[in-house]
Amino acid sequence: MILFFTLAASLACTRSSSAQSADSSTTDDSGFWGAWENRSAQTQREQPSWLTPVITSTARLKQEIRYDIYWQRNPNGSTQENYGSSRGLALIPFSRIEIGVNAPPYFVHHEAGVKDGTGDFSLMAKFRILAGNREKGDYVLTAFLNVSFPTGSYKNGSSHAVLTPTIAGGKGLRDFVYQGTFGADLPSSGTMLTGRRLAWNNALQYRRIKMVWPELEVNSNFYNGGSNAGKKQVLLTPGIVAGRFSVYRNLSLTVGGGVGFAVTHFHGNTHEQILTVRLPF
Repeated sequence: MILFFTLAASLACTRSSSAQSADSSTTDDSGFWGAWENRSAQTQREQPSWLTPVITSTARLKQEIRYDIYWQRNPNGSTQENYGSSRGLALIPFSRIEIGVNAPPYFVHHEAGVKDGTGDFSLMAKFRILAGNREKGDYVLTAFLNVSFPTGSYKNGSSHAVLTPTIAGGKGLRDFVYQGTFGADLPSSGTMLTGRRLAWNNALQYRRIKMVWPELEVNSNFYNGGSNAGKKQVLLTPGIVAGRFSVYRNLSLTVGGGVGFAVTHFHGNTHEQILTVRLPF
C-alpha cells in the first residue's frame, strides 16, 4: 500500500502542475506523468462524474486508492470482519482503459475453530464501451474482467483462480442515477465442488445534494452447481456516499457506508455493515 500512496501522490502533483501550466496557456505533455494525467483527465471528462456506490462497482473509469471494511453476522450468530475488501489502486494508463490492483484483504473470525487470515489477491481491467457526460446524455457502459489468485491462508480464499467477466452500466436522469453490474465467477478448476456464482448488483442514487448522495442497493447472488446449487441470496443495502472533498491539490476524499439486510431464506450472512474510504486523484 505504501507504493500505491507514493504513486498516487506523484500523479496528483503532476496533475496539479499540468493544471497550473494550462492556466498560463501552456501545456506540457513531454513528461511521462504529464502525458498520463492529460490522457486520464480527458478520459474522465468524457463520462459522468457520479460518485461510486458503496458496494456496486461503477462503470466509470477512475484513478483512486480504495479501502473497504465489512462487519458481517453469520446465520449461526457468529461474526466476522473483512479488513481491506476491495482495497487497492486503480489507474487509467490508456484512453478508455482502467487497470486495478487489489491487495489481499484480512479476515477476522469470531467463531471457534475458524482461523483468521488473508484472502485472495486480484487484478482487474475495464474497457469503457460507451460514455457521455452530463451534457451529452449522462450514461456509461463498460466491460470488466477480474482475475483472483488463490493466495488466501487457512481457507480464507478460493482454492482456485477465478475469472469474473462483468458488464456494467449506468444512466443519470434528473436528480437520480442508476448504476448496475452483472457478472459471473468462473473458477479455473474444481467447478463441480465450488460451482459458479452469478452476481447482479443495482444501485439507485439521489444526487440533489451536491456532495452527499443517499442510495439504495439491491445485491443479488445466484448459485449454479456446487453445494449451493439452485440457491439465491438477496441483500437490500441502504447507504450514503459523501464526496469529493478536496485534500491536497487534485487529491480528494470520498467516504461511504451502508447496512445490508438479507431478504431471502438462504443467505451467507444475515446482515452486514460496510465502510468505504476512497482517495480519487
